[in-house]
Amino acid sequence: MTFTALHRALGLPPSLLTSEMIDAAVAAGVTETDDLDWKSRLPPAKGLPQTDFPKDVAAMANSGGGIIVFGVSEEQKAATERLGVGAVDEGHERALRSVAITAISPPVFGLEVHHLGDEHDRVVVVEVPASVDGPHLIYKNDYFAAPVRNDADTVWMKERQIEASYRARFEERRHATEAIDTLYREASARRDVDTRAWLIAVAHPRIPRMLDRLSRDAVRLIFEEVDRLACEYAPNGASGLHPLANVERLNLRPGLRRWVAPNKGTGAYAPWSAAWMSVHRDGSVTVACSIGGHRLNSTEHAEGWRIGSLDVECAVADFMALVRRTAAITGDNEYDIRIGIESAREHPLVIQSPPDLHSGHPDRRLHLHGYTPIDTTVMAGASDQEFFRRVYDLALDCVNQGGVSELWLIREPAEEQQR
Repeated sequence: MTFTALHRALGLPPSLLTSEMIDAAVAAGVTETDDLDWKSRLPPAKGLPQTDFPKDVAAMANSGGGIIVFGVSEEQKAATERLGVGAVDEGHERALRSVAITAISPPVFGLEVHHLGDEHDRVVVVEVPASVDGPHLIYKNDYFAAPVRNDADTVWMKERQIEASYRARFEERRHATEAIDTLYREASARRDVDTRAWLIAVAHPRIPRMLDRLSRDAVRLIFEEVDRLACEYAPNGASGLHPLANVERLNLRPGLRRWVAPNKGTGAYAPWSAAWMSVHRDGSVTVACSIGGHRLNSTEHAEGWRIGSLDVECAVADFMALVRRTAAITGDNEYDIRIGIESAREHPLVIQSPPDLHSGHPDRRLHLHGYTPIDTTVMAGASDQEFFRRVYDLALDCVNQGGVSELWLIREPAEEQQR
């Protein structure tokens, strides 16, 4: 789902962009605004960096995001006719996304390209996300400039505007750090770290788009899809423990601007398998799960400071699946992420692969006197292959810190899948 200038002009709720919306906009003579730009022709893929396309994308990003519609003529800024752009192949679409990264500094990530209509009247809509990394600059030979939308026109930023944009960027970064710090602190509060280690994972959209309260049923659907997706990342096994299996996915509880999937907490779900997961109104998600002291067999448990690498993989897979499926509902894309392991400092942590965990020889691995939280940024709206690569890399970072060199459940994406 998305909400664009077209939706606003036509009085429509958030929804997918459709060919009928273009026809309605033309019939109504919808005029250009700071977040809507009509273009009669799509620039060719060859020589794309030398066209106005980088300038138009940078201007939209510097103005809070918007859409550029190719294949519609305009007169006095008002849409007059649907012309179409002809055939657009996958290489052309890749070129559009590539130029937004290579010809603009800092890059504009997360460009969405929509094809509307058939080959006779195809319209291409480029959706430029809002950005907190402004000002985005374009370079012409030895010179650079920062374009920006001024209502329906593209103009160049003055010095004071550039200064204000940089100030806003640094302020947004400070707010983003504070948001992640707060989420992490809340998720790790009151965990029994004196008894066992806990994995804490939190994600916050850099520019939250969802302000309406998610319904209980909508979040239940998210968790259903997370279950399927997480098992694609890290298949269920006899040894790996998925936090998702230990929360009340159907019996969600309301929290402060969030829905909470609480720990099952009874019967076979003993403290060593405790987990909590939450989906927040602003698109943030959190996972807190016991990661140490898990069951070795029917009668024995590992010490609370011993961590199985399989359990780390499963936790990362569940968490990343929750980020991706939540983003699909809220429309968020760029997420700041933090994953850490919290425990009492009396005994160093040890992360062990399956052979080491069951051998009873914890000294074969590194002893961690503190686990350094891993901070990164991911594009939740990336392609399936690209996002799976991020899942793999993040899980590998998590176990590498403990001296484990490989993953056992999450398989490395093939080279041809990454393109």
